Amino acid sequence: MADGLKLVVGLGNPGSKYSGTRHNIGFMALERMASSDGFSFRKQSKLHGLAAEAGVGDQRLRLLMPQTYMNDSGRAIRAALDWYGLAPEQLLVLVDDMDIPLGRLRLRAQGGAGGHNGLRSTIQHLGSQVFPRLRIGIGAPADNPEERRAKTVSHVLGSFSQSEQNSVDAVLDGVLEAIARIQRVGLDRAGNWINGFRYPAEE
Repeated sequence: MADGLKLVVGLGNPGSKYSGTRHNIGFMALERMASSDGFSFRKQSKLHGLAAEAGVGDQRLRLLMPQTYMNDSGRAIRAALDWYGLAPEQLLVLVDDMDIPLGRLRLRAQGGAGGHNGLRSTIQHLGSQVFPRLRIGIGAPADNPEERRAKTVSHVLGSFSQSEQNSVDAVLDGVLEAIARIQRVGLDRAGNWINGFRYPAEE
């Protein structure tokens, strides 16, 4: 990353109806950061979302939760990059991923949408696949492809179960640690720790 990480965008759907759902784990990570660091998000119409800032000087981060609904997330991300004068390489998108088990993280510097509408919208609005994304595992609803397809919507728009809560908490803490590491040592070096993250840790 040319000038390091400057903007973190958590993907999700706005409104209490979607709060705490698997699809909103990107929002949940930024909300966790806000509560632990003592700042709050404010509506920014020009960015089509809720925005906040954390840190100072070189460590200052802009944070955004688009309020456009998932399928139009790219509109808010494009607006934020333009407003702050940033390049896509200075962005990190926090996104749920059904192909990764709950308790795992995957950092990628670029790539396709992988069937995720929020990433698809972002690629479309940026005109590029070259932007970092942190894929946060939410697990799949079934192993069988046909059953999985049938249950996808109810799975991603469903809430985490009580038995999954410890894993969710650990993963959200892991996401915050991942962001801090990217800021500290850059994408490549942070990637080793992030892509090796597991909860529960393997013996």
